Amino acid sequence: MSPAAVAAGAALAVTVAICGVGALAVVAAPGADGCAAVRAGGVASTRWSDEQVTNASTIVAVGARMRVPAYGWVIAVATAMQESSLHNLGDLGERNDHDSLGLFQQRPSQGWGTPEQVMDPVYAATRFYEKLLRVAGWQHMPLTQAAQAVQVSAYPDAYAKHEANARALVNLVASRLGLPTDCGGGWVNPLPPGSYQLTSPYGPRWGTHHDGQDFAAPTGTPIRAASAGTVEAAGCTSPFCDRPGDVDANGRPTTAGCGLRAILLHVDGVATMYCHASALAVHEGQTVTAGQVIGWVGSTGNSTGAHLHFQVHLHAPPVDSSTATDPVAYLASVGVRV
Repeated sequence: MSPAAVAAGAALAVTVAICGVGALAVVAAPGADGCAAVRAGGVASTRWSDEQVTNASTIVAVGARMRVPAYGWVIAVATAMQESSLHNLGDLGERNDHDSLGLFQQRPSQGWGTPEQVMDPVYAATRFYEKLLRVAGWQHMPLTQAAQAVQVSAYPDAYAKHEANARALVNLVASRLGLPTDCGGGWVNPLPPGSYQLTSPYGPRWGTHHDGQDFAAPTGTPIRAASAGTVEAAGCTSPFCDRPGDVDANGRPTTAGCGLRAILLHVDGVATMYCHASALAVHEGQTVTAGQVIGWVGSTGNSTGAHLHFQVHLHAPPVDSSTATDPVAYLASVGVRV
């Protein structure tokens, strides 16, 4: 479908959807994942005018109309925050970057459309999403990398600083438009269904207590965030993580630690831990969506073979044995069958 056709199809939905939304989100509220902001009726870390919220609403509504996953809405809003501060900018004379226009500062001379077209927020958002959807693997990229693949900016790292605010604003707008948000506690299997076998369960093991559930899977199997949240920790917790952990003559692991490990903090004091990865795709402080790839299965640290050691903690922090709970039972309680 052509950009014009998609934009035309989206225009009616957007016009109806955003009616009355512009007055939202002018009260700041804490919460880097955006969910506390939604519950409080505000947006983390900043204030947004009616115009800015309306433009964000248009971007979200167009994304929903095009069936772009919610992570794409966050990428698009963060991009517009960087490029225009969510203002539909016309020709700024000497302050213009060449012929850049509109919410995404798209350049007619670079094939984005006519000046009139790129000044139409529905058209501009449509064109942004069309290019994003052509980027291979964009859903598994850090936000700034995905945005840069679309924008080809002279400042490729500039988008990252807007991620928390973009997620907060998208969640608020989406909730008011009746669209899915990350704030409903949505949960997914930490490994793709069919890619693993359950091995060591939660409970007593080898004279100690095994605080998680092991998912045996081939090295390189993608590890997914079980729910939306913030990366509390990401890195090596063993003497080495550039290769699998050592074992003794009896096949018992001799390398201490969890290997390459990520800890995610979710809403309502829930945390998840992911151990023994061969590589990680996230960094401390990053926000992630449910199902986003955060690493790949490996056998680093105290491990005898490729697997994911997965833990769930309630009433966190702390994230330790005192807060650990049976991961399989918890996932079942939130509708995920492993």
